[in-house]
Amino acid sequence: MSLKIERKTLPEDHPSLAKIYNNIGQVYSNMGDYSKALEFYEKDLEITKKALSPNHPDLAISYNNIGLVYNYMGDYSKALEFHEKSHKIREKALPPNHPDLATSYNNIGGVYNNMGDYPKALEFHEKSHQIYEKALPPNHPSFATSYNNIGGVYKDMGDYSKALELYEKSLKIKEKALPPNQPDLATSYNNIGAVYNYMGDYSKALEFYKKAHKIREKALPPNHPDLATSYNNIGYVYDNMGDYSKALEFYEKAHKIKEKELPPNHPNLALSYNNIGEVYNNMGDYSKALEFYEKSHQILENVLPPNHPNLASSYNNIGLVYNNMGDYSKALELYEKSLKIREKVLPPNHPNLAISYGNIGQVYNNMGDYSKAHEFYEKSHQIFEKALPPNHSYLAISYLNFAACYEKMGDYATALKALRSAFQIQQQAFQEGNSAFTSTYSWLGRVYRSMKDYSKALDNFEKCLAIDLKTFPEKHPYQAVAYSNIGDVHRLMGSYENALAFHQKALNIQENVQCNPLECATTYINLGETYREMKDYSTALIYFEKGLAIRENKLPKNHPDLAVVYHNMAKLYLATRKYSMTMKNIQQAVEIAQEKLPSTHPHLLEYKETFEKIRKKM
Repeated sequence: MSLKIERKTLPEDHPSLAKIYNNIGQVYSNMGDYSKALEFYEKDLEITKKALSPNHPDLAISYNNIGLVYNYMGDYSKALEFHEKSHKIREKALPPNHPDLATSYNNIGGVYNNMGDYPKALEFHEKSHQIYEKALPPNHPSFATSYNNIGGVYKDMGDYSKALELYEKSLKIKEKALPPNQPDLATSYNNIGAVYNYMGDYSKALEFYKKAHKIREKALPPNHPDLATSYNNIGYVYDNMGDYSKALEFYEKAHKIKEKELPPNHPNLALSYNNIGEVYNNMGDYSKALEFYEKSHQILENVLPPNHPNLASSYNNIGLVYNNMGDYSKALELYEKSLKIREKVLPPNHPNLAISYGNIGQVYNNMGDYSKAHEFYEKSHQIFEKALPPNHSYLAISYLNFAACYEKMGDYATALKALRSAFQIQQQAFQEGNSAFTSTYSWLGRVYRSMKDYSKALDNFEKCLAIDLKTFPEKHPYQAVAYSNIGDVHRLMGSYENALAFHQKALNIQENVQCNPLECATTYINLGETYREMKDYSTALIYFEKGLAIRENKLPKNHPDLAVVYHNMAKLYLATRKYSMTMKNIQQAVEIAQEKLPSTHPHLLEYKETFEKIRKKM
């Protein structure tokens, strides 16, 4: 309305119009409509450039606003370009300790942080802080912002104790300077809660998130977006705690506010759908997870440029669900889409590139292509080593990936070494009993089982199960995997009754909830082996055939996991003197193993030994 009136009375290049264009651009930016925001900010810039001298501070504001939009759009090189233009003007026009120069340094630091260049981010945030130290009194609110920004970089670097220290400094200043229900205090509590959440101290995280929420409830109207943020954060902690019904409850509260207050294509609505999708994925309800992840993706496709990093994350999340469902070709397709975007828009050592390489490696590992898996795991690990401090939890995940690959390749000593590296990092990063340890215990169990150290295998599988039972709801697919692994160790130790009991517990979950069918196949095959060793050959054959049908449907024809079943069936047919079927199965096992496994792999040597036994019998 203001614009319409002004355009009737003023020429098109009048400075008053520039201010209105700037204000409209700001509203579009807050609404998440970045292309519209850019359109109005550029109109503002055109007029401002004509009306003012090239070093006028108002021109710096115009460049700064455009830089902020490019940052939101994920175009970090453009964002840097405009923030640096803004900064050059301010350097010329303002005294060296002017707070606006500090703001410039902060904005540039924020872009470097998004690019994953944490040393650069710290350098610029600290330059900003030095100006504040010279120009402002020690308890000025800008100091709180500065500590907050530096803390955010340390949080992203995985240095949680340093992040906590800085966030607490920020909070102390705010507590002195602000009234007790001021929303900026809630932001501080929220940031501290986020660090405790990353540290796995969920009770502390909840405590601080709830403090933030109380302030926002008192200070803000009931449908304010910041209240949605609070609900979202509390939901995130419950999700990490495995309390999925609580997580959904809070995510849905957040979503209701966003639906009322935001336009239908706002990126924050996409985030809301994404979070709900993540809960369903963690619950093992993969069809629901896909439904919500795809809703999120549709919004992002509508509002973001095609190479935005958030679209890469969206492809990544959908790929994760397909990976969990055992649909590896689809998972690979989506992970590669994610990688293409990240390779275009992120610097070569950004941690998100490492995540993409790691995910692709995991799919190749699941597909039985271990050399390809190792190649991508190596790419991922090299980035993490360059970009992150040595005790970052992502490096632990990297070592776990290597361990999974080496275990499958039959190099148990190297797998064990990688697992110990992962465990040492996790002990420094997380509290005892954190769900991050479950994968480590599970892989330790598998490696010790392969090494025939069954007591150590059982100990680690039981540790994994104990955390799964505390962390996840009853009948979660992860618990089924743990039950099946424990059952298999009992079989190897000759305790068949225990083995059958644990396998049945696994099947009670896997046959009644949606989970990765390949995990169910493993339980069937483990049951088949148990019955074969008990000489109940007809029951063993039923379970082997069930497991084989799933693996033949889901895996490539030359996958090593198929060779495992063929070998088991060969031993069964040998015991029942069906020699033609025996030879057919052992030949299939040996052919696959010779093609896919190293020549010294224990499985290949075992298959060849069985082949010789069969040949002599015949």
